[in-house]
Amino acid sequence: MATITITIKLFAHFRNGRFKEAAQRLDPGADCRQVILGLGFRLSEMGIVMVNGQHAPLDQPLNEGDTLALFPLVGGG
Repeated sequence: MATITITIKLFAHFRNGRFKEAAQRLDPGADCRQVILGLGFRLSEMGIVMVNGQHAPLDQPLNEGDTLALFPLVGGG
């Protein structure tokens, strides 16, 4: 089965011990949730999920060349 390649961008503390930007190969039909869990994140940590600069639901399928940007929840007072 052929794979697709997407770009993943991590922001804020998600980068700690990981990467800022990386290419990842996925099976066709993979969605945002699968990538997030595959990176070792908990869904409860997600603040904003964007695909190609647009807010995206966790079940959005990813396509060849997409850019997935992940932002953590931000706490503060």
